[in-house]
Amino acid sequence: MSASPEKSRALSAIGFAGLIVGILDITSAFVLAGIKGTGSIRMLHGIASGLLGQRSFEGGMATAGLGLAVHFLIAFTAAAVFYAASRKFSSLTQYAVVSGLLYGIAVYIFMYWMVVPLAFPTARHSMSRDVTAVIIHMTLIGLPIALIVRHYSTPRLRLS
Repeated sequence: MSASPEKSRALSAIGFAGLIVGILDITSAFVLAGIKGTGSIRMLHGIASGLLGQRSFEGGMATAGLGLAVHFLIAFTAAAVFYAASRKFSSLTQYAVVSGLLYGIAVYIFMYWMVVPLAFPTARHSMSRDVTAVIIHMTLIGLPIALIVRHYSTPRLRLS
């Protein structure tokens, strides 16, 4: 039994968008962690600490792997949310650049003003960190998701 073309396009759009933005975002996080001198493994421990608390920093590669898995889960979820919304509001794919940039801001607000404070109650905002995060979320998360979803949403011409 094969999947319907619409379901196949949905899975392809979400899968590809989640993978691409997950790679782009984690790469930017690794670069920023390197610049700050934190290191990639410690940064991944930080992601896992949202679930495990301070113990994650003692877990070695296992908790770093968990942090990476959580990161990609969030990326695929962001792609799935945009895809679902684009089924209700076709303007999201019709105006993919604008909607993608705005979606990046929405993802930033959700992550940095809701999720991070729950996982890290002592986390503080700074202007430079927030501006950097907004730009990253707009260009490396929201925009690619919208463009990829638009690509998979556009009907394909059939040549026979």
